[in-house]
Amino acid sequence: MASQAPGGSLRDDHTRDQPVAAYTTQDHATWRHLFERQGELLRGRACEEFLDGLHGLGIAAGGIPDFERLSDVLEAATRWRIVAVDGLVPDLIFFRHLANRRFPVTWWIRRPEQLDYLQEPDVFHDIYGHVPLLMNPVFADYMQAYGEGGLKAADLGALTYLARLYWYTVEFGLIRRPEGLRIYGSGILSSKGESIYCLESPLPNRLPFDLLRVMQTDYRIDDFQSTYFVIEDFQQLFEATRPDFTPYYQELRGRPKLKPDAILPGERIVERTLGAS
Repeated sequence: MASQAPGGSLRDDHTRDQPVAAYTTQDHATWRHLFERQGELLRGRACEEFLDGLHGLGIAAGGIPDFERLSDVLEAATRWRIVAVDGLVPDLIFFRHLANRRFPVTWWIRRPEQLDYLQEPDVFHDIYGHVPLLMNPVFADYMQAYGEGGLKAADLGALTYLARLYWYTVEFGLIRRPEGLRIYGSGILSSKGESIYCLESPLPNRLPFDLLRVMQTDYRIDDFQSTYFVIEDFQQLFEATRPDFTPYYQELRGRPKLKPDAILPGERIVERTLGAS
């Protein structure tokens, strides 16, 4: 975390004012290094919607952005705002934020020795990886729908299925483009190694997006993914969240959990396409 403890109190919804004064010279240098490195890697790899959002928000290499300024731009575009948090927040609070078009952003940044791997989200992961796509109206609506669905899933004891959906779309999703596969998942967009691996390695499975298949599939938190699910466009993702998930949860409880690297009979592997152009 940043070298100084944040000032101000933590609110009931786990948010606080962004502790701008807590950022050190090293913190801003870390941001610049990560921003510049990912900018080079993501050429020809990231989807156009992400790059457009990054540009539209005015996120730059200079240093850790001001959350209020970003929120004002974001709100004007899609009615979303970002809120500063200390890290992961309880599920229900997270879902309430999303349902009300607020995205929780961890305020602190990783240490220099953590540049290539961080187990928990930091400000670079959250701002660089997540926030640009909230400038896209369809994806922004998907995220609100996900939050609303999460609140209902909690009441139905089905959070495991929603966690898998979030993991394989918002965090580690790929999208098909005429020129090849592109990245839209924030866990990939903010990662040096996985930005290359997900598109160029012959090892992982790349499968067409199928809602029930995704929610049936376990995932890895300690290594690159064994499977990536590929959407055709963001409208497909949004349409998948429209129906009432209650019957889906009932069906899923009768299905076995699938291992992260599982391939079912008859499944079609999406052709690997090099991302860099």
